[in-house]
Amino acid sequence: MPVVLQKLKVLRPVYDVTYKVILFICKLLLIGDILITVWAVAGRYIPFISDPSWSEEIVLTMMVYMAVLSAALAIRKRGHIRMTAFDMYISKTVLKVSDLIADIGVLIFGAVLLIYGIKLCASPLSELGRYISLPGLSKFWQYMSIPTAGAGMVIFELEQVILRIGAFFEKDEEKKEEE
Repeated sequence: MPVVLQKLKVLRPVYDVTYKVILFICKLLLIGDILITVWAVAGRYIPFISDPSWSEEIVLTMMVYMAVLSAALAIRKRGHIRMTAFDMYISKTVLKVSDLIADIGVLIFGAVLLIYGIKLCASPLSELGRYISLPGLSKFWQYMSIPTAGAGMVIFELEQVILRIGAFFEKDEEKKEEE
């Protein structure tokens, strides 16, 4: 077994904890979305409940974070939509190579989101933008979802790339065991 795969087995508990923490954050964001939305809707129809003016922008920001974090979680579980119609017609090696290329592409995309998202958040633009209903709150928090998405994608995609590379060695190990 390659050394990299052995190291990944050591890091697996770290990935598991990271997955659980991000999943917990997504659950909290969903609960927050539901509570704020219920409050806003109730405030429109029930006279003694006030409708917070900031509810829409905060709910949308929370939804963005929930979407990008759950997309990162789907990478770890390989839960994203993919085209498998031709998988049975191509060789296993070509399939492994195409899956590896796709994962490397997603890893590069995640790195681009991380790098340029950090640059965007560090730029004066992020401090100039303000939420309309909450002028004291910077749009930095909305822009921060970009590097957050990139970081999540890079973290979980690194694991997938290593596993894909390890899949090439599994065949060699099976042959050695047969001999």
